[in-house]
Amino acid sequence: MSSKSVPTARRLRVFDSTLRDGEQAPGNAMNPDQKLELALAIEATGVDTIEAGFPSSSPRDFEATRLIAGALTTAKVATLNRAVRADIELAAEAGGVERHQVQIMATGSDVHLEHKRGLTRAEGLHEIIDSIRFARELGFTDITLGIEDASRGSDDLLRPMIEAGIEEGASTVALADTTGCLIPAEFGAQVARVRSWIPDHIILSTHCHQDLGLSLANALAGVEAGADEVQATIAGIGERAGNTPLEELAAVLLYKGEQLGLTSRLRTEKFYEAYQLLARIIGMSTPRNKAIFGENAFATQAGIHQAGMLRNPVTYEYVEPHSFGRERGILIGRHSGRNVVRNLFDQMGIGAERDLLDEIYETYIAGRADGTCIELGELREIIAERLARTTEMAVAS
Repeated sequence: MSSKSVPTARRLRVFDSTLRDGEQAPGNAMNPDQKLELALAIEATGVDTIEAGFPSSSPRDFEATRLIAGALTTAKVATLNRAVRADIELAAEAGGVERHQVQIMATGSDVHLEHKRGLTRAEGLHEIIDSIRFARELGFTDITLGIEDASRGSDDLLRPMIEAGIEEGASTVALADTTGCLIPAEFGAQVARVRSWIPDHIILSTHCHQDLGLSLANALAGVEAGADEVQATIAGIGERAGNTPLEELAAVLLYKGEQLGLTSRLRTEKFYEAYQLLARIIGMSTPRNKAIFGENAFATQAGIHQAGMLRNPVTYEYVEPHSFGRERGILIGRHSGRNVVRNLFDQMGIGAERDLLDEIYETYIAGRADGTCIELGELREIIAERLARTTEMAVAS
């Protein structure tokens, strides 16, 4: 009898950029001590690499890199650097060269070469070769060629750049959809082409932006096309509309990982704690409808949904709140029907008290025209108090 071999799941590497790309967006500034505290919370989620910052950009980023590099125990530290020797030297001074992924930023499109850098293709290629060679001379062994605006780069620009970077010692190539301009089919096709150019042992990473709302979809398309790593941020914070949301990537891996043939080291139950810390540090309000972290992500008010949820949460709940350190919320408002009251009556052993049911519904639910809600537990207390008053009145009479 022959047996079919079960394919081995591929482990996806996860690179967190909350403290660098996330922090550089307006309103998201953090001081070095705050970055350190958050880095440790992010490390607890199981990510492989934490980007501490851009050491040459400011003394605060230099200090944050120094603190974080000395504190991490399971994740590697990473820094972003221009293809300039002085940047790479500062990165080495701030974070050392051991367990330090030094990212060297290449200019990946003719648009950026001409309008941002004022360089020729040959000059852009030369600075990559020189900076990677210099990083190796300093003792770096974990070197990333991070290609800015790769999504708008032509193959005849990107391929020589990537091949030269690998020849000089880059062990990771990171493709950035810097402007968030691609759709999944386009980004997946680009990743597949780059994967075909490079040896299997070279890590291929994605860095996708959210300008079209497709950062996670593009990252997943990249992974399916052969990428080994996804760069992401907590709550998707970052430049303009942000980056691939780390928690949404984690949810996909948790619930669809087997289907995709992927595993990771992520510990989803630690994510909400890290998010709450981030929100407190940068003063970020929580949107109602954000996946995983949103106020209403695990809450329902609609009576039809509640009827199913009260019988079995699986009816409307695919992502389980406890998997991400959250709790289920049944909110009672004007869209809730009488079923939620009936269900509470059954739980409390009240029986078919139709007059009381109608009174509770009309008084506390139907009249909420302003859209406000009360918690299920609060409604339970209201019913219990109402029953207690009724009992007292009956005894008194």
